[in-house]
Amino acid sequence: MQVQTPKTSSEKTSQMSHPEHHTRHGELVRDCIIGFADGLTVPFALTAGLSSLGSSKLVILAGLAELFAGSISMGLGAYLAAVTEKKHYEVEERRERMEVRECPQAEEDEIFEIFERYGIAREEAGGVVKGLKANEDMWVQFMMDFELKLDRPSAKMACVEGLVMGISYFVGGLLPMIPYFAFKNNVNHALFCSIGITTVILIAFGYVKALVTGCKHRDAGWSALQTLVIGTVAAGVSYGIVKGLNSATLV
Repeated sequence: MQVQTPKTSSEKTSQMSHPEHHTRHGELVRDCIIGFADGLTVPFALTAGLSSLGSSKLVILAGLAELFAGSISMGLGAYLAAVTEKKHYEVEERRERMEVRECPQAEEDEIFEIFERYGIAREEAGGVVKGLKANEDMWVQFMMDFELKLDRPSAKMACVEGLVMGISYFVGGLLPMIPYFAFKNNVNHALFCSIGITTVILIAFGYVKALVTGCKHRDAGWSALQTLVIGTVAAGVSYGIVKGLNSATLV
């Protein structure tokens, strides 16, 4: 007969503890990915298209103008979106609080309906509903979380999201332009170097982006390929349009 020794408190704690790995600051990761991807694609497509005109100076001036304007626009857009999201949450929260105070029975029925979606009967959810009704703030918060499915935005995050978006766009757009600064006298050589640099960055960015968001290595490979294809198509279309317009103008 095998005698089992009692488990120590540390062993019980280790078994009960369940480490969960979730991505924090999802908004910042999203803004960084969007900003870097747009910055890497748009200025690269623009400079590649302008390279068909044969002037490195024109490519640099137009590229820098677009880079600064784009980063400011993207950063400001992210900031305004965060502020708007915060205002929207506050409006919905005030409306929900008013409904809790003026129509408590209807709101109580909505709680039961929410639990029914998860297969919990009214009798089983009665205690939870009673507890929520005893605390108006928690009642309103429950409705915001489960009825409207809105997360409370952080007031401090609006500026941070704007900075992350703007800086990411600027860094992503600056990388493809480096060869034009190094090879001012040979725009074609600069273009090919820019294509090589951007290709490597697009593949690496697409792969790392997928891994950061929790994808497997196989899916990350597909993400890298998709990112490369999008950047290539954008640059090719831009180059063809500028070259075609330039040819039409000279005729």
